[in-house]
Amino acid sequence: DLILLLVDSDILFSASLWGPYKDIWQTVGNALWRRQPEAVHLLDMILKKHKPDFISLFRNPPKNVQQHEKVQKASTEGVAIQGQQGTRLLPEQLIKEAFILSDLFDIGELAAVELLLAGEHQQPHFPGLTRGLVAVLLYWDGKRCIANSLKALIQSRRGKTWTLELSPELVSMTTRFTDELMEQGLTYKVLTLVSQIDVNNEFEKLQRERGLGSEKHRKEVSDLIKECRQSLAESLFAWACQSPLGKDDTLLLIGHLERVSVEANGSLDAVNLALLMALLYCFDISFIEQSTEERDDMIHQLPLLTERQYIATVHSRLQDSQPWKLPGLQATVRLAWALALRGISQLPDVTALAEFTEADEAMAELAVADNVFLFLTEAVVVSENFYQEEFYIRRIHNLITDFLALMPMKVKQLRNRADEDARMIHMSMQMGNEPPISLRRDLEHLMLLIGELYKKNPFNLELALEYWCPSEPLQTSTILGSYLGVAHQRPPQRQVVLSKFVRQMGDLLPPTIYIPYLKMLQGLANGPQCAHYCFSLLKVNGSSHVENIQGAGGSPVSWEHFFHSLMLYHEHLRKDLPSADSVQYRHLPSRGITQKEQDGLIAFLQLTSTIITWSENARLALCEHPQWTPVVVILGLLQCSIPPVLKAELLKTLAAFGKSPEIAASLWQSLEYTQVELNEIESRCEEYPLTRAFCHLISTLVESSFPSNLGAGLRPPGFDPYLQFLRDSVFLRFRTRAYRRAAEKWEVAEVVLEVFYKLLRDYEPQLEDFVDQFVELQGEEIIAYKPPGFSLMYHLLNESPMLELALSLLEEGVKQLDTYAPFPGKKHLEKAVQHCLALLNLTLQKENLFMDLLRESQLALIVSPLEQLLQGINPRTKKADNVVNIARYLYHGNTNPELAFESAKILCCISCNSNIQIKLVGDFTHDQSISQRLMAGFVECLDSEDMEEFVRLEEGSELEKKLAGIRHETRIHILNLLITSLERNPPNLALYLLGFELKKPVSTTNLQDPGVLGCPRTCLHAILNILEKGTEGRTGPVAVRESPQLAELCYQVIYQLCACSDTSGPTMRYLRTSQDFLFSQLQHLPFSNKEYEISMLNQMSWLMKTASIELRVTSLNRQRSHTQRLLHLLLDDMPVKPYSDGEGGLEDENRSVSGFLHFDTATKVRRKILSILDSIDFSQEIPEPLQLDFFDRAQIEQVIANCEHKNLRGQTVCNVKLLHRVLVAEVNALQGMAAIGQRPLLMEEISTILQYVVGRNKLLQCLHAKRHALESWRQLVEIILTACPQDLIQAEDRQLIIRDILQDVHDKILDDEAAQELMPVVAGAVFTLTAHLSQAVRTEQKQPLVLGPGEAHYAFMLDSSFTSPPPAENPVVGFASIGDSSLHIILKKLLDFILKTGGGFQRVRTHLYGSLLYYLQIAQRPDEPDTLEAAKKTMWERLTAPEDVFSKLQRENIAIIESYGAALMEVVCRDACDGHEIGRMLALALLDRIVSVDKQQQWLLYLSNSGYLKVLVDSLVEDDRTLQSLLTPQPPLLKALYTYESKMAFLTRVAKIQQGALELLRSGVIVRLAQCQVYDMRPEMDPQGMFGMRDPPVFIPTPVDRYRQILLPALRLCQVILTSSMAQHLQAAGQVLQFLISHSDTIQAILRCQDVSAGSLQELALLTGIISKAALPGILSELDVDVNEGSLMELQGHIGRFQRQCLGLLSRFGGSDRLRQFKFQDDNVEGDRVSKKDEVELAMQQICANVMEYCQSLMLQSSPTFQHGVCLFTPSLSETSNRDGPRQDTQAPVVPYWRLPGLGIIVYLLKQSANDFFSYYDSHRRSVNKLQNVEQLPPDEIKELCQSVMPAGVDKISTAQKYVLARRRLVKLINNRAKLLSLCSFIIETCLFILWRHLEYYLLHCTPTDSQESLFASRTLFKSRRLQDSFTSESNLDFRSGLTIVSQHDLDQLQADTINAFGESLQKKLLDIEGLYSKVRSRYSFIQALVRRVRGLLRISRN
Repeated sequence: DLILLLVDSDILFSASLWGPYKDIWQTVGNALWRRQPEAVHLLDMILKKHKPDFISLFRNPPKNVQQHEKVQKASTEGVAIQGQQGTRLLPEQLIKEAFILSDLFDIGELAAVELLLAGEHQQPHFPGLTRGLVAVLLYWDGKRCIANSLKALIQSRRGKTWTLELSPELVSMTTRFTDELMEQGLTYKVLTLVSQIDVNNEFEKLQRERGLGSEKHRKEVSDLIKECRQSLAESLFAWACQSPLGKDDTLLLIGHLERVSVEANGSLDAVNLALLMALLYCFDISFIEQSTEERDDMIHQLPLLTERQYIATVHSRLQDSQPWKLPGLQATVRLAWALALRGISQLPDVTALAEFTEADEAMAELAVADNVFLFLTEAVVVSENFYQEEFYIRRIHNLITDFLALMPMKVKQLRNRADEDARMIHMSMQMGNEPPISLRRDLEHLMLLIGELYKKNPFNLELALEYWCPSEPLQTSTILGSYLGVAHQRPPQRQVVLSKFVRQMGDLLPPTIYIPYLKMLQGLANGPQCAHYCFSLLKVNGSSHVENIQGAGGSPVSWEHFFHSLMLYHEHLRKDLPSADSVQYRHLPSRGITQKEQDGLIAFLQLTSTIITWSENARLALCEHPQWTPVVVILGLLQCSIPPVLKAELLKTLAAFGKSPEIAASLWQSLEYTQVELNEIESRCEEYPLTRAFCHLISTLVESSFPSNLGAGLRPPGFDPYLQFLRDSVFLRFRTRAYRRAAEKWEVAEVVLEVFYKLLRDYEPQLEDFVDQFVELQGEEIIAYKPPGFSLMYHLLNESPMLELALSLLEEGVKQLDTYAPFPGKKHLEKAVQHCLALLNLTLQKENLFMDLLRESQLALIVSPLEQLLQGINPRTKKADNVVNIARYLYHGNTNPELAFESAKILCCISCNSNIQIKLVGDFTHDQSISQRLMAGFVECLDSEDMEEFVRLEEGSELEKKLAGIRHETRIHILNLLITSLERNPPNLALYLLGFELKKPVSTTNLQDPGVLGCPRTCLHAILNILEKGTEGRTGPVAVRESPQLAELCYQVIYQLCACSDTSGPTMRYLRTSQDFLFSQLQHLPFSNKEYEISMLNQMSWLMKTASIELRVTSLNRQRSHTQRLLHLLLDDMPVKPYSDGEGGLEDENRSVSGFLHFDTATKVRRKILSILDSIDFSQEIPEPLQLDFFDRAQIEQVIANCEHKNLRGQTVCNVKLLHRVLVAEVNALQGMAAIGQRPLLMEEISTILQYVVGRNKLLQCLHAKRHALESWRQLVEIILTACPQDLIQAEDRQLIIRDILQDVHDKILDDEAAQELMPVVAGAVFTLTAHLSQAVRTEQKQPLVLGPGEAHYAFMLDSSFTSPPPAENPVVGFASIGDSSLHIILKKLLDFILKTGGGFQRVRTHLYGSLLYYLQIAQRPDEPDTLEAAKKTMWERLTAPEDVFSKLQRENIAIIESYGAALMEVVCRDACDGHEIGRMLALALLDRIVSVDKQQQWLLYLSNSGYLKVLVDSLVEDDRTLQSLLTPQPPLLKALYTYESKMAFLTRVAKIQQGALELLRSGVIVRLAQCQVYDMRPEMDPQGMFGMRDPPVFIPTPVDRYRQILLPALRLCQVILTSSMAQHLQAAGQVLQFLISHSDTIQAILRCQDVSAGSLQELALLTGIISKAALPGILSELDVDVNEGSLMELQGHIGRFQRQCLGLLSRFGGSDRLRQFKFQDDNVEGDRVSKKDEVELAMQQICANVMEYCQSLMLQSSPTFQHGVCLFTPSLSETSNRDGPRQDTQAPVVPYWRLPGLGIIVYLLKQSANDFFSYYDSHRRSVNKLQNVEQLPPDEIKELCQSVMPAGVDKISTAQKYVLARRRLVKLINNRAKLLSLCSFIIETCLFILWRHLEYYLLHCTPTDSQESLFASRTLFKSRRLQDSFTSESNLDFRSGLTIVSQHDLDQLQADTINAFGESLQKKLLDIEGLYSKVRSRYSFIQALVRRVRGLLRISRN
């Protein structure tokens, strides 16, 4: 069937002679066959529009001079083409072709041009044809469409024979329309066209003008022309069936039939057959037998009775006419007329017609005289179209039954005549004369006609039942068709007459009619019920109790008689046998049987076969009959010398018996014993009926029952001898034999290959096949034969003659098919090829298991995989073209779908192997023409669905359905082939089939529409075409609904192409530009198809995944309009314009997605992204658990688990076939009577189990599909939120969209029915969505600083531009655009989800904790820049300020969380303590977050009361062990480190709360830390990078860094506990001191600070902070250890050492040059040096501040009065002067640590800090200014600011994002400076204080050594030192040694130096600092007071 695609309905190139007709046909099909309701209106319009085309049927636009001239000039002036704007220039060549075409078809010149242009456009669909050849096809295709449309319209009329069950208005419309056509003389036009159009004439014309191309083109053209004639004739037939023709039309039809002749084989061709039937239906009056009221209606509509003169005219025409060209045809018409007259005569009141009705006998006589029955048999019933039309069969059936019923006398006359003739023949034979020639054989012909008519029964009508009058009532439903014309309960009268005819004809049968009678019975026995009746008839005939006139023998037509004769014949032959083994076939017919008798036997054997084929009862009854024993007799005869033809019939009868397994089993044994011999006599006769019959017998027996130990006891058991014979003598030799009848060659091949196919199909390789089985035979051990399947596998997995012959058969088959010519045996060749391909397929499926078993076994056999053998060289062509030959069958997919199916399956199977792929691509593309054909084959198969021509619905015969199924499967296999190939490396088959480059890199491909730049139509085009169909309409892609599995695979191929890096670029470009594929597909989401839920979900998944890729790619390439258009489609909640032109959406780019929130909300629609989510049903029905009576449930579950395997999609499902085998084997293994009795019950239970498993598989696949769909949906949502440019969705819409999605997804998963398997995906989605929600809301909060009158506002804004703060009367309601209530709902749902997961699903909760953290982040204040102005508000103002939105939201959040009570706390705490590492970390982080905002401290209470806090603290000891392993150079995994950090962070958070710190002290956290040994494992510094490794790993930190990550959290925790434990401060300090002392080595190493780096400074900063609070003299007395003197001394030693080291640090970090140097060297190394520099500065200032604080604490603690101050510094400023000058020896420590540092350091530090303060202050002001005017900064500066936040990729981000980053950096800088300022200010104050105390002591209270009271002074000094002695061991020495030398001179020097150092400028600076800073920080005039005091001290004159 030719298939043409009209790609678009509005196509430009639709020639007026083709396009519109194609449309008409499409619409007619949609309305009448596909029953589309919307097509009815369209049909009405189209019929009105094209009525002239139907009226002027097939008339072409005439040639025309003006047109001729126009076209002539078209190459220069151009010509206007219909349907296109403007004129168009045509090339000369096309103009020439147009004139040729115009002459050829006699059409107008412009029409010819249009046809050629259309041909050019359609060319890609016809690879290898020129546009001219395509135009020829289009011309005839247009005609065919109009003819088919006409036929369909007429078939749908209201009428008397059938109904299509269409809506009444549609039927009225078509009836009205066709009536109008009829009035315009339709009959005449149709008959004229049928006579005019002639394939041969047309071909001659075309041939002359070179209008015919390849064989395929010729066949297509001739098919089209034939179909035109056929459809025209059939439209007349359909008309006559529905409403018979009027008088004139009837006469026209008769006139046409008078001139008709027959085909070469003597039958009528299809067209004339249709016309004859049309005429017979005009004379059809079978309705007369119907009930009266219906009958009256009909009579009024019958022209036969209503039109005046109809009967008279027709009668005279038929009676008097000349002999027709076909007398038989004339006879048929006459017979029909005679019967019509006879029927009319039975009507009431027809006396007026008496003269005609009386003439019926004469008319019938004329008909019989012209051999009407013979003609009907040979010309009508034999015609190939006869059995394709149900109503032909019914009409001839009516004709014959009417004749038998209405003209009984005539029938009697025929019988008498036959008896008469039989007597004459008998006499002449007695006399020895030739029988007379003039004998008539009418009865014989009638019987043969009946036999022939019912022999086939394609529609399962079983019409022959009318001939059997049932003694018992039968169900009548089988007789009745679904048509109106037959009475629903035929009056039995007719049936009685017919059955009487059958019986009476059999009585006293004359021998001449014996065979025809048997043949008639054979026809009448065709069908399950008929066979039963016929069997009974033969049984009754033979029984002796019937009074039989023919004596004791009974009727010759009976079982009794027949089997009796057979037995006699057998006896007779056996006597003749000389000896069994010397029997040879004789040429002569054997003695004892004449040809006539032989024919009789054959006829009876055929009758027997028919009966027992149909009726199982008959089969068993005959077989078990004790006297007849048919099987035995037949087997006996087979051993005798009888003609091969008879032997063949006997074998066929045996085969019919063998259909019952019971009989088959015994038949095998009998066959073994009789050893049938097949000999060479057949090849001498060149006919092989016997071989074929034998193969047929084996084929049947193999199917019925297969004995494993065949022939045991006689020979080695097994089937092998038969197989060898079939293989070696039949199959391998079938090619080389001579055949008298050419077709028989293929019949032999077909039947033997069928046996092979069945054997291999039923073979499953098993372990025992691979072990030699020994059996005993006559005392010897011999090896049994292997199963036949094993042997076939072995032969097909080797280069055996069998495989070679099979492959060569495939080659020959495809060559024959390529000729497109009919040849004898074509059907059989196709069948043989199909079996061959199926054998290869089965081998491929079973080879893996077979080869695995063979490998494990000990057998010495070698096999090769079939896919490799197929790669072998073909001996005939010397090329490796076997696979190509197989693939070429796809080219015949239209004509031979089965072959294409098998071929596709093989290709799909062998494509899994990459090496084979590469080779195949070479083979496929090696020869251009073959490559083109192969591509066309694949494409044609994929396109095939359009070919399903509309089948009339009520006869949607099984065959049609089966073929449609096969075509569908073929397409599935081709798509699977593409999918598997795409997974292989290029070059692969898929790339070739989808049109990608194979010679160049794949990514350079430029995909085009078919025909553009010579691009062929590829599988990609076919796939897109499948998916495109229906996208213009409302209903969406047709394939999604009608062939869901196919659509799913198509979407998968497209996705794979887009996802694979090589093919992605070209594919996506093509889909975007040429096809607008994604937009047109996505607008129809979500698909709804409940029956095929799995496919539907997968279709949507692949489509969404592809959309995700598209959004990502267009975003990256900045193709904004594309991205925006898809986003609109997915996210808008306003109704979009209904399917407008494809360009919609590009022009309104400025509208942001769903940006019309201010419109009327009532019109909102659901966002597409949400409705897609709606279509995924989260609930899943679970199959009922098994209820078993016999099997053990647990064991069955085990067996099911053992049968599981991964399917193609990677899902684990149970292999149902395997399970079935296992269970059946189990049942078969049972022994004993009880088991046999229960077998049916067991089998029933097995089927229950299998149903359960099928349900379970479906469940798994369904869940997998749902998960897949959900994953894809999630991916799409994530891509929309993360990859698409942010500014395409307005901020507030973004929040609303996320809110909607979050709420919906939660509602679905929180439903009680929701499947738990979907939780992980949902949790993942929730995590991403919450993260984005948090980000969106926080972005909206980050308003810039708007400086009002000295105040910084946060303006909450509803768009992204900067506006002033909202006016006071309109305070912001709620938080951000989405409002508080929405946020609360989301929080509640999150918490519900967490609780729903219960105890399991920790991974799911991990995602949810992440989401919750993001959520809680929303209520966190953003980083505010510390502008140093905030403090201007008074304390009162701050306390009374209204609550801001953050606190409000935070308060409400906590309230909601608290409302969940202990249940939630329990879950989170449990996860924090054990389980998966990431889960623990996130749970800890969550606890951290909640505890930090939980003002009521509920959670803290729960943590401590329920013991979770203690568990966490105690777990530090376990962590200690794992952390120690992390310090090796190559650590195992860093997981432990991260969980430890999370835990410490949480504990630190708890410690910040006073109550928390108490709890922690109580649970002994510091004690635990003191016990950890990991802190003592400080690694050595490694200056060479990581232990000499050249490239240190990027991600894994160095051991030192890892150590710091372990130590710093511990130090931080100590620091926080020290700070926040006010009440228990001393206890805390004591514990911390113990911690310091227990790790004193480490502490000292850090304090030594050998290596200065950012990390070590951080350590120092923290450590000094701790020491300054813990290592104080007062602590020792508080230690709750009972210290003896020794340990006390030791403790004091530790503290003293800490103290000295801390003081030593001052000299290093007070601002030495070493520091400067450090700063510079650091700059060059670090990548992110900017932030490092900040950290280092901060750390150094912090160290100084900490040390100063320590000094201050020491001084304050140890000296209650000023007189007895502790001097920590010597009275010397010399170091300061030294420092200021250049120094050579920078490396040497300035002061050895055992000496006390001088006051110079303090003074220096003071100066240094004052200078730093001003530089920091300026930097701070500058940054604040920049922050206020970010937009005005130069681009370079912005870029620099961004780079410090984001080192790489700054250029790629948008300006808006750059501003965000710059702001972030500036806020960080401002806050860093603010911190530095506060440290500087603290250092300055502390320095001043210490300076003042020291000066006061030295200048007021100190007695110099060189004064007279030196002894006394030193003593008092010594006393005053006692306190200090208590906690420093050797310090007395130092102090004494330091102080012994404090001379008067030193003090004077001190005073003088200090006066110099503490000059006016410094004082002014300090006071300025106070003015600038300290006032803001509310420490008023502290500096001022100290400066004043110091000044006072310096003025005192010491003398």
